[in-house]
Amino acid sequence: MTNTRVDSRLFEPFRLGALALPNRLVMAPLTRNRAGADGVPTPIMATYYAQRASAGLIIAEAATPNAVGQTYPNIPAIHNDAHVAGWRNVTGAVRAAGGRMFLQLQHGGRVGHPDNSGLTPLAPSPIPLPETIHTPSGRQEAVVPREMSLEDIRSTVADFAAAARNAVDAGFAGVEVHAANGHLLHQFMARGTNRRTDAYGGSVAGRIRFAVEVVRAVAEAIGPERVGVRISPGVTVNGIDEGDTASIYPAFVEALADADLAYLHVVFADPEEPLFQDIRKAWPGTLMANPALGWGGPLPADGGRSAGERLLAAGADLISLGRAFLANPDLVERLRVGAPLNPVGDGGLMYVGGEAGYTDYPVLAAAEAAA
Repeated sequence: MTNTRVDSRLFEPFRLGALALPNRLVMAPLTRNRAGADGVPTPIMATYYAQRASAGLIIAEAATPNAVGQTYPNIPAIHNDAHVAGWRNVTGAVRAAGGRMFLQLQHGGRVGHPDNSGLTPLAPSPIPLPETIHTPSGRQEAVVPREMSLEDIRSTVADFAAAARNAVDAGFAGVEVHAANGHLLHQFMARGTNRRTDAYGGSVAGRIRFAVEVVRAVAEAIGPERVGVRISPGVTVNGIDEGDTASIYPAFVEALADADLAYLHVVFADPEEPLFQDIRKAWPGTLMANPALGWGGPLPADGGRSAGERLLAAGADLISLGRAFLANPDLVERLRVGAPLNPVGDGGLMYVGGEAGYTDYPVLAAAEAAA
């Protein structure tokens, strides 16, 4: 370990709406499958998030706004009173530790299975996920989703707004609408998963319409200053084929530029990419960037610090990190003093429940004592 404090803009305070963030480091949402089978957050989740309360902001893992939106087993939800009560325990623990939290709202769309939710997944078009999906009995072939009717679309927009109100009731400072990584809103935006011929398909304007309606409904429900939105331009996870990435995102940003949202969150951002630069120029508010650190590759030794600093230099305001926060509850302090980072544990422990690979990562004092 070194005792040299690192001089970096990452450690500057930042004002996000009504929130005074002590630094510009954000814990990105990370699915960890530690909720109950009913979607209720468990006590160990409160421990996990409170351990990481030194982040400028924590974005809690994706929670489903309705039953059919569930993706995998043991995913948290936010659509009934028990979910609200469970999350209230989490936000209370984080607040007591000095932290601040948003909750990510995610509908899986075709990324789901009847064995997980008890329902046939919904999607913009009846095109199944081109890979197997995790269920309680193991990986299974994805099912053909049911194409959403106009009434399904209206009710889903309303469910997102209700989930946002529930999140505020549960003690979150705001929510992040997940329009990325191949889930429902992203499925509407992409040509490969949206074959509709009505007002929610076809042109770019048609394909972004559902996502824009969701974001605006959520903003109306709890106030735009409490709402962020996450996008993943060009990302192909969960079988997504956008087809016209360079057209989708300028249009999406323009459609929400006047909404006065808390932030726009760009996943796997590269400051050298022209699209990222165009998004920064077009987005009038706070831009959060998640650096591209290599999909599936090893985490850099600095956890993404240097990549985050390059993004700040390119115009980002906040930097979200995932795996680095996962393995280092005290990531902010480790980066601040130049201490080595914990390695990310066995990937098999990420989603199996329990303390191992979840709440058992050491902080600096414990790591030094062990050494």
